[in-house]
Amino acid sequence: MPIEGLKIIGESINDSVPSTNKLYKENNIEGIKDLAKLQEEKGAAYIDVNVGSRTPEFMAQMVKEVQSVTSKPLSIDSPDFNTVKAGLEAYDLEKAGGKIPVLNSISPLRTEMFDLLKTYNFIPILMVSERNINGKSSPNHTVEATFETAKYMHAELKKYADLPNDQIIFDVGIAPIASDMEGLTKRTVESIKRINQAPKFKGVHMSLGLSNFTVMLPSKCKDGTPVKSSLESAFLTLTVKNGLDMVIGSVKRKYRILDDSHPAMQCLNDVLQKDGFEILMRVQSFYS
Repeated sequence: MPIEGLKIIGESINDSVPSTNKLYKENNIEGIKDLAKLQEEKGAAYIDVNVGSRTPEFMAQMVKEVQSVTSKPLSIDSPDFNTVKAGLEAYDLEKAGGKIPVLNSISPLRTEMFDLLKTYNFIPILMVSERNINGKSSPNHTVEATFETAKYMHAELKKYADLPNDQIIFDVGIAPIASDMEGLTKRTVESIKRINQAPKFKGVHMSLGLSNFTVMLPSKCKDGTPVKSSLESAFLTLTVKNGLDMVIGSVKRKYRILDDSHPAMQCLNDVLQKDGFEILMRVQSFYS
């Protein structure tokens, strides 16, 4: 059973995915459409569309092609202003059943994206895992820094459009657990809780790229136990109850709420109590 209240933004139509990159290079539009249909069938709430460094015109084409086979709303995904604008311009609200798209995403270094709200109606994903330090991106390593960035991005958004909180998504970011020697997993878990408890942010949605959490890990343990889906489910077990209600993820993963006795839950709870190299050793002991 899917996790109640959790919406998945299907991640497959993304140039960073090798198989999708191949489809783009081969101009295999039918293959892209098949990815859209599969993700709809598997329960995605939104379909992400990311064309990498290709032209704004190509983004517009992909939006139209994907919307020709699915009624799910889209997530227009690019750091480039003109590419996002082209995607929003091409988006057909009627084909999505009146549901507006998501814009993935706006970082503290890309606040000019807010100007698009003057023309287009969309739900912005606000990146709060990094901050702007003298024109350069600097990652947030603490809960307080993450929360301060959330306040800053929320205030910046309000300068352009008075969106209600239920049309705002915070992306708190997530680091690969296999290389997390800085305790960034703990930062993410605690930041979700901190934002969820703030009266100022009541009603906001929270999201992150869940597949990033388990990159570099094997798919299965030696005994056949799933590694990636188990650890991702453990993470969701800890965070959905504290306000995480969206993930950019795979519709093929069987996310579920785990019991405290599950080995993946025990592993994650241990990780949150450890530092440095001990974190890596604990994760390794889980999958080996």
